Amino acid sequence: MTSAIRLSGVSRHYGAVKAVDNIDLDIAEGEFFAMLGPSGSGKTTTLRLIAGFERPTVGEIQIYGEVAQGIPPYKRPVNTVFQDYALFPHLNVRDNVAYGLMVAGVAKYARHKSADDALEMVALGAYGNRSPSELSGGQRQRVALARALVNKPKALLLDEPLGALDLKLREQMQEELKALQRSLGITFVFVTHDQGEALSMADRVAVFNEGRIVQIGTPEDIYYRPESPFVADFVGSSNVLPPRFVAPLIGRQVYGSLRPEAVYLADQGHPAQVTSVSFLGTATRVSITVGDVAMTMLLPKGAAIPKAGDTVQVNWDDADLHLMAAP
Repeated sequence: MTSAIRLSGVSRHYGAVKAVDNIDLDIAEGEFFAMLGPSGSGKTTTLRLIAGFERPTVGEIQIYGEVAQGIPPYKRPVNTVFQDYALFPHLNVRDNVAYGLMVAGVAKYARHKSADDALEMVALGAYGNRSPSELSGGQRQRVALARALVNKPKALLLDEPLGALDLKLREQMQEELKALQRSLGITFVFVTHDQGEALSMADRVAVFNEGRIVQIGTPEDIYYRPESPFVADFVGSSNVLPPRFVAPLIGRQVYGSLRPEAVYLADQGHPAQVTSVSFLGTATRVSITVGDVAMTMLLPKGAAIPKAGDTVQVNWDDADLHLMAAP
């Protein structure tokens, strides 16, 4: 595996605040890599360290084998797409995309040709003469992508680029970003707090919490095999079962993770009290208590649905109960 980006023992402190705390990270060339975590977890600061907008307090960053310390952002082989797009309102779309080439001294004809090619890449070939104010949110996002790609970076850094879009458009852009990354074959590093976004798009995911990476793995690893209660709860809202619940089942004092879709109604099982029922369209979320432990199950369309206040029997397959160490 050829490394595109490598962080070794990297920290970024602001006084007593450890925004990034001793991170080791290796991102492969051509990989779609997601950094996932709640607000303040360190993921955006890590991206800014790679981009060169922040300097590490300690540690080393390498980009394609070259130590990045001391290299300014504009000389690094990466470009960044920001959540607010940062388009210039007084320039048309073509000139927005070509701006970096203009600063680099590229002749007008050549930079406009490159800008038009980049706009074609994001399906906006006919929009070069328009003002950013004439574009939809999704179109402005594509312009920001074209502007980042026109300089032919080796890696594209994306800081919550879909956060300002509505759900339907965000899902559409997720598919377009995946297809674009595959066609270009360059490294994408994508920061998001949206678990579904990370799981559906990335080859691998790093889950951040309190300035540290708490787990790195494929989307399947992160979802089905979380290494801690935090990961289980944050990614997909699992039922995190305390040791007092798990010990009678397996004879060990460990935490358990049980995905809501793995819990089902049964003729024999664990007695449960239904506390609420929520229709979600393709499934129904049923909140229950089993003993003194609150749990959630997702019942598929067509299943018998209990009512709030009902007493039911629930069960799950042993293989679906994933065991974890203490937090």
